[in-house]
Amino acid sequence: MRLILTAENPAPAGGVVTMVRAADGVTIRVARWHPPGDSLGTVVICTGRAEFIEKYFETVGELLERHLTVVVFDWRGQGLSGRELSNRRKGHIDDFSLYERDLEALAAQVLGPFCPRPWFALAHSMGGAILIAQSRAGRSPFARIVTTAPMIDLHGLRLPRLARLLAEALDAAGLGAAFIPGGNARATMSRAFDGNVLTSDPRRFERFAGLMAADPEAMIGDPTIGWINAAFRLMGDFADGEYPRLVLTPMLVFSAGEDRVVDSRAVERFAQRLKAGRVIAIPNARHEILMERDSVRSQFWAAFDAFIPGSGAVDQPLASSSIA
Repeated sequence: MRLILTAENPAPAGGVVTMVRAADGVTIRVARWHPPGDSLGTVVICTGRAEFIEKYFETVGELLERHLTVVVFDWRGQGLSGRELSNRRKGHIDDFSLYERDLEALAAQVLGPFCPRPWFALAHSMGGAILIAQSRAGRSPFARIVTTAPMIDLHGLRLPRLARLLAEALDAAGLGAAFIPGGNARATMSRAFDGNVLTSDPRRFERFAGLMAADPEAMIGDPTIGWINAAFRLMGDFADGEYPRLVLTPMLVFSAGEDRVVDSRAVERFAQRLKAGRVIAIPNARHEILMERDSVRSQFWAAFDAFIPGSGAVDQPLASSSIA
């Protein structure tokens, strides 16, 4: 198994790439790095929808500098992991609980044998939603979770109830494997930088676009009807005001003030109800905080360093704040 390499996006030295097999037989691509000297613990990077390992090389290097072991993997249905459908451009899932099989395989076959505790997670968007649900169910292996722009609700749906009902009806009619209405196989990051909703940093935008051009097998297009219906079900659970009170893993949540992918207000409302959580709003950030300009990323890292690795003590509820 290999990594996708480009001149603009070199891999940190010393990476080990493997494939693990989930309980249902789906193969998951995993890469891990160990810092020189003693490690303070392990950070697992849980990517967002349509992302893959190589997008986070810069972040991997920054975590290694912090004396942390780093693991990154491709969720089923994206990157170079196995697919649920024969068409590799369709990032499909029938239920978000299936993603937990990837996490279980990761913990049993990579974290347990090779990675020092404590285990932490750094999760973006879809990855954050998956880890929140896992923690709520009492199955999280992580001591602490940091999540950027978690997918609590989608931004800008004019008729959200109708959209949910339509997705459910189309899925029930047997169209779950089809692209969402108007969707296609073209990857979002293959489109122009101008007008994109992900980052205001052209260099980091082009860097990921170059990765997809280097290996089109890793890219996926728009969601399927089945994926969006599963996402709506999970986000419907998050809307319950009592849901966050049962998420017990200490959590640092970042919202992006200029997010046009997930609803930043929903993220902040959810995080403010967490028992052991803190929300930090970065007003001048778009959806992908770790792919943003250096001035935005420096705000993220300042808060991250205050939270990870932590003291190991039982965490009390944390205050929320905003970074101007």
